[in-house]
Amino acid sequence: MTPKAGPSRFFTSDRARGLLERFDPERVPAHVAVIMDGNGRWAAKRGLPRVAGHRAGAKAIEEAIAAAIEVGVRYLTLYSFSSENWRRPADEVSALMGLFVEVLKSKLDDLQAEDVRVRVIGDLDGMPSATARAFRDAMEATAGNSTLDLIIALNYGGRSEILHAMRTVARRAAAGTMAPEDVDEDLVATLLYTAGIPDPDLLIRTSGEMRISNFLLWQIAYSEILVTDVLWPDFDRTDFLDSVVEYEKRERRFGGR
Repeated sequence: MTPKAGPSRFFTSDRARGLLERFDPERVPAHVAVIMDGNGRWAAKRGLPRVAGHRAGAKAIEEAIAAAIEVGVRYLTLYSFSSENWRRPADEVSALMGLFVEVLKSKLDDLQAEDVRVRVIGDLDGMPSATARAFRDAMEATAGNSTLDLIIALNYGGRSEILHAMRTVARRAAAGTMAPEDVDEDLVATLLYTAGIPDPDLLIRTSGEMRISNFLLWQIAYSEILVTDVLWPDFDRTDFLDSVVEYEKRERRFGGR
């Protein structure tokens, strides 16, 4: 990750300089969520194993974190491992679990230096013990940081998140501590994994796929969606800036007209 140095010194390509002319720091999305897709295709195009794509994707995460800080994004949520990803080949899953641990340990000092707080949404208890411990250690170590909340969706599924909230409602109703009329959108929001985190303003999906893959189903009700053909390992700081500038051109209506 690159230290914050001012946009003109951080975004240095010709393309980025053109984007900076249209960038409005007053219209930056507070929360950007990303479906990081394309690691496998990136590796296949180069005749490499899929794990090489995941390792390259980890480098792209560093770029996204640094770019988010530079433009002033406050929350960055990354879809890192879905509850459906367990269906992948066992060797790929095992390599991913090890990569999570390796990256967290090697980059923790950088995250601290950048004042990044690590948070996890999803079923962390369902992860291998070493992976879960690495994430818990990172969350504890960075709990006091406040420049960027890096929210990792891990062993996460949007439907299971909503089911978790509904089961809590059902238990409270069965115990007589909640009436049906007590249930509203504000209450549901407090029962989701993202409680206390604002809904994403912008959802980015890389690799050109036109689907949301069971990601933040409740929270993205009015998010602006941007799909790019760029494969995740190739998604760099300029692509992040481009996405923000595109977001700033849009008029958010929230169903009003």
